[in-house]
Amino acid sequence: MDQRVKPSPSEIRRSRADNPKTRERDLARELCISEAELVAAHCGEGVLRIEPRVNEILLGLGAVGEVMALTRNESAVHEKIGVYENVTPGEHSAIVLGEQVDLRIFPKVWAHGFAVEKRDGDEIRRSLQFFDASGEAVHKVHLRPASDLSAYRSLVDGLAARDQTPLIDITQNSPTGEAEAPGAGVEELRDRWSRMTDVHEFFGMLKALKLTRRQAIRMVGADYAWRLDAEAVAALMIGAAASGAPIMCFVGNRGCIQIHSGPIHDIRPMGPWINVFDETFHLHLRLDHVAEAWAVRKPTKDGHVTSVEVYDAAGEMFIQFFGKRHEGEEERGDWRGLAEGLPRLSTVA
Repeated sequence: MDQRVKPSPSEIRRSRADNPKTRERDLARELCISEAELVAAHCGEGVLRIEPRVNEILLGLGAVGEVMALTRNESAVHEKIGVYENVTPGEHSAIVLGEQVDLRIFPKVWAHGFAVEKRDGDEIRRSLQFFDASGEAVHKVHLRPASDLSAYRSLVDGLAARDQTPLIDITQNSPTGEAEAPGAGVEELRDRWSRMTDVHEFFGMLKALKLTRRQAIRMVGADYAWRLDAEAVAALMIGAAASGAPIMCFVGNRGCIQIHSGPIHDIRPMGPWINVFDETFHLHLRLDHVAEAWAVRKPTKDGHVTSVEVYDAAGEMFIQFFGKRHEGEEERGDWRGLAEGLPRLSTVA
């Protein structure tokens, strides 16, 4: 966003009316405002501001039944159709562990919430939309034909905010790219890495060694992490669909990580995007945003586990893939074969 004077709510609404087909995220960028400001400008005109009481929302969404959960970042959009169930609330982190909707949520990041109604011909599309303090979307919930409208309205009524003015305060987030600084050496990193017994120990190891994720995978050596060609990301998705190997696909932002677990089938490249259009899972991924891709091998008590991590030009990981597995199980051979067979970068600068 630049330093130009921001448009007023009425100017934002007029621009929205003049560009009905433009996606909210794209229109907000054109207007040099955040997406949350674009939505807030319509308060009283199809938009109701709601309190982002995350745990209450997660627990209440179960009664709404089937919905579409959407989590995105700048480079990937992850959509799952299902029910919010098996919710574990928490102040610092919350979990939704449904058969389809699988989320890791960080409630303190959710700063703004809205219930949105948009008329599309004779149809009204309803959604809940949540944003961080900078106005970036962290999670959205779109109603489906099978959703319980009465339960949805009851949930929204209980969350309605007193303040319905079409303006919100926006603060700039600090950069999310990890600042690389001198940390542990290769020998110490390889020693700690080799002694992992669970993939969840990885973050603690990085913190203890004062290394960023990319520093670690670049340093550790090709027996644990190797750089892939940019074409490997599309090859992974096409290969997974062809083989039927069930995968796990993680897409996240500051406030939410959304996970798909299972096979993928309908892969469609479209311009710079590669897409999955399955019955309960849609994924939209910008291949032109792939700056680095790595295959990473982490030891566990059940044998090593292989992931594929994809980074943008700012050094942020925007999508991650694993083979589907449960605690106590060895990694599937079909996934391991797929990951290890992806095209590698021939020369790493």
